Amino acid sequence: MFTSVRDDLRATLDEIRAAGLHKPERVIGTPQSATVEVTAGGRPGEVLNFCANNYLGLADHPEVVAAAHQALDRWGYGMASVRFICGTQEVHKELEARLSAFLGQEDTILYSSCFDANGGVFETLLGAEDAVISDALNHASIIDGIRLSKARRFRYANRDMADLERQLKEADEGGARRKLVVTDGVFSMDGYVAPLREICDLADRYGAMVMVDDSHAVGFVGPGGRGTPELHGVMDRVDIITGTLGKALGGASGGYVAARAEIVALLRQRSRPYLFSNTLAPVIAAASLKVLDLLESADDLRVRLAENTSLFRSRMTAEGFDILPGDHAIAPVMIGDAAKAGRMAELLLERGVYVIGFSYPVVPQGQARIRVQLSAAHSTADVNRAVDAFVAARAELEG
Repeated sequence: MFTSVRDDLRATLDEIRAAGLHKPERVIGTPQSATVEVTAGGRPGEVLNFCANNYLGLADHPEVVAAAHQALDRWGYGMASVRFICGTQEVHKELEARLSAFLGQEDTILYSSCFDANGGVFETLLGAEDAVISDALNHASIIDGIRLSKARRFRYANRDMADLERQLKEADEGGARRKLVVTDGVFSMDGYVAPLREICDLADRYGAMVMVDDSHAVGFVGPGGRGTPELHGVMDRVDIITGTLGKALGGASGGYVAARAEIVALLRQRSRPYLFSNTLAPVIAAASLKVLDLLESADDLRVRLAENTSLFRSRMTAEGFDILPGDHAIAPVMIGDAAKAGRMAELLLERGVYVIGFSYPVVPQGQARIRVQLSAAHSTADVNRAVDAFVAARAELEG
């Protein structure tokens, strides 16, 4: 039976390659850092890493690594269980309490990933008589989580408050019992920041709850690194915050929902990814506590990240590259053609700069790009070298 299926799958894979949409996996032989060694999938050797979510450079921070070593001795390797059976340790409860305090929420529940966190919220909180109103550019995990629920689905154009109000009105006219507005805090492919104050104002006007996936903001956006709710001064007005431990907060894995106490309490009883998935490894929980310690004195890292971001964006603009506007560390260099974006990424790797070309279905057709991500671990020389490599790669590509 599989023989015919194999032929179909191979034909599909050939089509993906022919369209320039194939996504090779490059293998690195070093810890995640500003500089990594590529061992397979590209030119072997040491390269500058400009495509990781390691915003604050904490993925290989010596204090985080030391905390992980200590946790292995204290708590063991894994839980071999889910939370409500025998999978809850003191370190998990401590991390939940620390995240709640840091994010200004009443309680927090840990998941194995933010994808699971987003997958477990909507089905638990919303039924067929409810409505969820989602930004058109929300992350795939939000889209998939919404699909799992029976709630009526409304979508508004990216950051378009007039359209959001239209959808809220339509949900009201349809007799929605509960309404939940959900948005990324920072949109991962564009680096755009959601207008949370305006969203909260509309939610208040129409009696809706607000949910924010702040994965690309917590740790470095806002005066204290508490994310987009802090940036916009609405920490007390956002009902649900989801996020990850796998980006600025150490770069490992794991996710969370920080929310009103009753929401978290219900998630502990009904959220399927929480009830049926193994507990977050204790070593990650313990290392994440150390990350939160470091964030209390991380102003210098946040300043350095902002400086690196400003330098890259200003120099690339001066060199005539099309970069989506903003000041976030996600700096998308727009290419348009998928094959061209992939080829430019290869040329940059040959010049010692590791980036990835993003194309459909990750981004819309015709909007292929190279998403550059700055880190506090990059030096000024690293940033300048990356810009120089872009200029040289463009010259070869167009020559």
